[in-house]
Amino acid sequence: MSERLLVALDVESGRRAYELATSLRDLAGGFKVGSRLFTLEGPALVRRLVDAGARVFLDLKFHDIPNTVAQAIESAVETGAWMINVHASGGTAMMRAAAAAGRDAAARLGRPQPLLIAVTVLTSMDEAALHDIGVERPVLDQITALARMTKAAGLAGVVASPRETASIRAACGDGFTIVTPGIRGASAGAERNDQSRTMGPAEAVRAGASYIVVGRPIIGAPDPRKAAETIVRELQGG
Repeated sequence: MSERLLVALDVESGRRAYELATSLRDLAGGFKVGSRLFTLEGPALVRRLVDAGARVFLDLKFHDIPNTVAQAIESAVETGAWMINVHASGGTAMMRAAAAAGRDAAARLGRPQPLLIAVTVLTSMDEAALHDIGVERPVLDQITALARMTKAAGLAGVVASPRETASIRAACGDGFTIVTPGIRGASAGAERNDQSRTMGPAEAVRAGASYIVVGRPIIGAPDPRKAAETIVRELQGG
């Protein structure tokens, strides 16, 4: 098993997601439930996974006015989610509201405080894509600035490509959580799909990732368990 491996349950049904989580629970440190699956199945699936003993990363990337995001975080905590994310580009006030809501909801419910993290720049975006939305500074500078802002707002970490982890570590310290999506490479599948800034599993951890998120290379494999075992071996060896 690798605590660092989070499997993205980006599948077509709650039943398939639960089957995968059951099959891979002794290999993965947690499971990501994103927009597609949550829209299909809602919070009931998150609760079912949590009740079965799984750690759930609720990847809904909340981005709204502070009060709305705070209310969403409260609801997310009630599902038992272990990790929850927002968009750092929502700003400091929004992230502070999220942090406070996470602490307060966990205390009220008598649950461990969830890891609240912020998305910096989506791994599908490159410099040209940033320029399209009016961000003129380089990708690395933008990500590092958002990571600093996230830490100052009281969140536990960020989502970022492994190519930025060294800069984030230098800016935010060793205790800052970095979750790395879009993992590819030899054992994780060579296709990049819509990911622009990627690395392989062990390479990403060596670069400073706290957790890696792997989706298609596992769930799209003919034998998902075998694919996950291969990644776990690579992580343990690396």
